Amino acid sequence: MDTQTHDYEFTKIEPNWQKYWDDHKTFRAVVDPGKPKFYVLDMFPYPSGKGLHVGHPLGFVATDIFARFKRMKGFSVMHTMGFDAFGLPAEQFAIENGVHPSVSTDRNIDNMRRQLYRIGLGHDKERSISTTDTGYYKWTQWIFLKLFSSTFDPRRQKTRPLDELRNDLEAGRYGFDPETLELQTDPTPEAVSTWKDASESERRRLLDGQRLAYMAEIPVNWCPALGTVLANEEVTSEGRSERGNHPVFKRPLKQWMLRITTYTERLLSDLDRVDWPEAIKLMQRNWIGRSEGAEIVFQLESIPGETLRVFTTRPDTLFGATYMVLAPEHPLVNQLTTDAQQTAVDTYIRTAANKSELERTDLAKEKTGIFTGAFAINPVNDARIPIWVADYVLLSYGTGAIMAVPAHDERDHEFATRFEIPIVRVIEPGNDGNDSPNDELPYVGEGTMVNSGNYSGLSSTEGGRKLTADLKERGCGNPSVQYKLRDWLFSRQRYWGEPFPILHGPNGEIEPVDEADLPVSLPPIDDFSPRSYDDPDLEPQPPLSRASEDWKTVERNGVVYSRELNTMPQWAGSCWYYLRYLDPENGDTFCDAETERYWMQPNGVDLYVGGAEHAVLHLLYARFWHKVLFDLGHVSTPEPFGKLFNQGMIQAAAYTDERGVYVSSEEIEERDGRFLHEGNEVTREFGKMGKSLKNSVSPDEICESYGADTLRLYLMFLGPLEAMKPWSSHGIEGVHRFLKRVWKEFIGRDGQAAGKLRDNLTDDDETTRLVHQSIRKVTDDMEGLRFNTSISQLMILLNHIQKLDTLSMETARIFVRLLAPLAPHLAEELWCRLGGSPSIFTQEWPTFDPKILVQDKVKVIFQVNGKLRGEALVARDAEQATVEDLARSHPRLSPHLEGRTVRKVIYVPGRILNFVVS
Repeated sequence: MDTQTHDYEFTKIEPNWQKYWDDHKTFRAVVDPGKPKFYVLDMFPYPSGKGLHVGHPLGFVATDIFARFKRMKGFSVMHTMGFDAFGLPAEQFAIENGVHPSVSTDRNIDNMRRQLYRIGLGHDKERSISTTDTGYYKWTQWIFLKLFSSTFDPRRQKTRPLDELRNDLEAGRYGFDPETLELQTDPTPEAVSTWKDASESERRRLLDGQRLAYMAEIPVNWCPALGTVLANEEVTSEGRSERGNHPVFKRPLKQWMLRITTYTERLLSDLDRVDWPEAIKLMQRNWIGRSEGAEIVFQLESIPGETLRVFTTRPDTLFGATYMVLAPEHPLVNQLTTDAQQTAVDTYIRTAANKSELERTDLAKEKTGIFTGAFAINPVNDARIPIWVADYVLLSYGTGAIMAVPAHDERDHEFATRFEIPIVRVIEPGNDGNDSPNDELPYVGEGTMVNSGNYSGLSSTEGGRKLTADLKERGCGNPSVQYKLRDWLFSRQRYWGEPFPILHGPNGEIEPVDEADLPVSLPPIDDFSPRSYDDPDLEPQPPLSRASEDWKTVERNGVVYSRELNTMPQWAGSCWYYLRYLDPENGDTFCDAETERYWMQPNGVDLYVGGAEHAVLHLLYARFWHKVLFDLGHVSTPEPFGKLFNQGMIQAAAYTDERGVYVSSEEIEERDGRFLHEGNEVTREFGKMGKSLKNSVSPDEICESYGADTLRLYLMFLGPLEAMKPWSSHGIEGVHRFLKRVWKEFIGRDGQAAGKLRDNLTDDDETTRLVHQSIRKVTDDMEGLRFNTSISQLMILLNHIQKLDTLSMETARIFVRLLAPLAPHLAEELWCRLGGSPSIFTQEWPTFDPKILVQDKVKVIFQVNGKLRGEALVARDAEQATVEDLARSHPRLSPHLEGRTVRKVIYVPGRILNFVVS
C-alpha cells in the first residue's frame, strides 16, 4: 500500500499510514506465551489546556522508537498512553477559564490525543485510560478499601487483612501494650488481656489504629489560597505551594493518612532490586531519611509519671544536654507550661504557626524560643533541664522534642548563647590524626567522651553504645531507628478528585462502602471552586459539602450515614495506572492475574521513561501501593518499575525586555547579532520551554511544515536522550534534508524503486562491511537508547550509498528497516515501494554477520623513532618480516633509514611498525 506520490510528500504519506495502523490495529498488545514480552511505559501526562510543546514528546517519541524496535526484534510489546486527569492542575485550569472541569478535561484530552496521534506514536489505543473515567477510579477506590481493611504486620514485615490480625488477637498470639496501646507481636500476658478485656467499641478503636488508611488530627500544610491541605512533597523548600506558589501554614486538621512509614525499610532495601539512575535512588533514600541512634526517656519534674521521649543520633553527648526543646505543636506543651508562662507560650505558638518549615529551620535566621517554666530530669546525672519551646524543632521529625547539647550542635549552641543557657563540653576531638584538640565550640564531630562520669575516656562510638545499653537496662532508653518520611497525607479539600468510598456514622464510626456499590461517582456540582481564605485559621469547607443531600447521605439498616466530603489527591490515580493498562476493560477485577503475570514478570515494567522531578512523589507513592498489592497477592512482583530512564529537558531561547518581563519568542527579530522586540533590544536566555517563559514551540507547527518523521528525528538527533538540549528551529532543516535524500536515493522519478537498485546484485566488500557495521551499531544504540548516534550511523551509510552506481535491493531494504523505528511513516512507504508487504513492523530486525565485520586487511602505521613516516594496508595475518619489507620499500619511509643503523624494530601486529634508529 502506497500513496501514489512521486515526491517525498509527508502531508500525504503520514496520515495515510496512521490510518493504516489504526485500521489494522498494528500495535495491539497481545498476550502471546510463545513470544518474549516487553512492557514500555511513559509517565502519563496531565491534560494541560495549553496542549503539548515540542519538549513534551521527547520521552514519548523515545519510547515509541524503542517499542517499535522491540516489536521488530520479535517481542510482544505493551505500549499505550493514558491521562492523569484528576487533581489541582486540571481544576485550576477549569476555574481560570470559567468552565466545569469535566468539560475542560475532556476537551484537553481530545486535543492532546490529536497531537500525540499526529506525531505517529504507535500506541495500543484500545488500552488508553483517563484517571477520571468511572471505570478506572472504581478500582482506585477499591485499592483504597484494601488499604483501609488491611494492616502492616511488623513480625512478618508485610501487609495482611485486618481480619487476620483480629484472629491473632483472639488467639492471644498478638496483643496491645496496656500503657501505649502499641501492637505487640510477642505479647505479654497484660497485652493479651488488653484485647481480651476490651469492649467491642474499644476493640474497634484498637483495630482502627492499625489500618493502613486512617484518619488523624495532625499538623498539616494548609494553603488558604488553594483552600486545601497539601502533602509535604507538594510544598516547596521555600514553604510555598508547588502549584501556584502560595503561602503554606501549619495547622491541626483531621485528615486521611496512608501509613507509608510502615514500608520504610522495604522501600529502602528494595532500591537494590531495580535498575534506576543512582541520582533517583539517592533522592529517595534522602527523602526517607534513615537515622540510627537512641530514644531516651526523660522524667518530667512537674508531672509525676509523665515522660518526654527524644530521639538522638548522638547518645554519647547525653551528659552535655543542658536544656530541652519541644516543637510548638507538641501535644505536651500545654500540660507542661506553668501558669506564669502560659500567655507568653500561647503567643509564641501563634507566631510559629504562621511560619513555613523553611523559615523555621533556616540556619541563617536568629533563633527564637520561649521557656515553659517546666523542667525534665536527665536520666544519666539527675540534672534539672529547663524545657523550652522553639520553632526550629519540627513535630514532623523524630518525636518533636530534642535534648539540646549546645557544646556539640550549631543550632543548640546559637540558641543557648542567645538565652544564656549553660554550655558543657562532653566530647574532645580524637587524636587519630584527623582531628586536633581545640577549644572552639561547638564541636560537632566524634571523639573522646569527657565530663561524662564513668563513660569519660571512651570513644564516641563505644561510649554511645554502652550508654544506650545501660539506659535500656534501667528502662530509660532503647536503640532506635528514625526516619524523616512521614505518613502520606491523602485527603484534599477540592472537588476534582476521586471521592472516598467511606461513610461516617452518627456516633463517629467509619464504615467502608460495599465493594458492590463502587464506584462512588463524583457528583455534578456547578459551584465547584474551593473557598480561599485570607485567615489561615478558618475551617476549610470541602466543595463536596455543596453536593445534593441525596448524594451526601446514605441509609443502611435504618441508620443514616454521611459520605466523606474530602477527595483523594491527584497522586491516587497515578499510583497504579500501569496495571490498568494491562486489562482496561475488565469489570470484575482491576487486572486479570494471568495477564498481570505475563506482562509484569519478572521485574515489573521493563522500561519506564519520565522526568526526574517525580523522584519523591509519584515514584515513591507508586512503589508503596504496589508493595501493598504484592503483599495481598494481587500483583506478582515486589517492585513496579524494573528499569527507569530519565529523559532530559528541551530548552529554548527566552527573551526579557528592560523591565525584566518575558516577551513572546515568536515576536523577536534578530538583527546583527542583536535581538529586538518591537524595535527595542531584549536580553536572551535559555530556559525550560513553557508558557511562563513565553518560548513554547508547538509540535503541530513542526509537523505541518516538515512532517512528524522530521520532528521525531530532530528530537532524537539533538543529543543524548538524558541530556539537557537547546531547541533551534534552524537545525531541523538538516534533518528534513536527510529524509528527502533517503527518499530520492531509493525512489525513482516514476515513484517506484530507483533504477540503481538491483534484485540479484551482490554489493562490493566495502559496502557489505559498512552495512553490517551499521546493523551492529544501530542495534546496540537502540538497545542503549542512544538514538542520536544511531541516526548518525544511518547518515554515514546513506552518504556511502549515494556514491554508488548500483545497490542491492537487499541492502536498501536493510536500510529502511533500520530507519523504521525512527521515521516510521517514511519507512512504511519505502518498504511497500521496494516490494515489501505492510506493515514493516511485522518484519524481522536485520542481523549482522560477525565474520563479515572481520577485515581481511588492516592498516599498519610505519614510524621511525616514533614519528609517522607512512602507512599501508597489509594482510591481517601477515608475518612481521613481510610487513618490515613493505615498510623499508615505502617511498616516504626509506629515506629516513638511509645511512642510519636500525637498533630495534618494534611491531604491534595489525597496528604499528616502529624502527628505532641511530
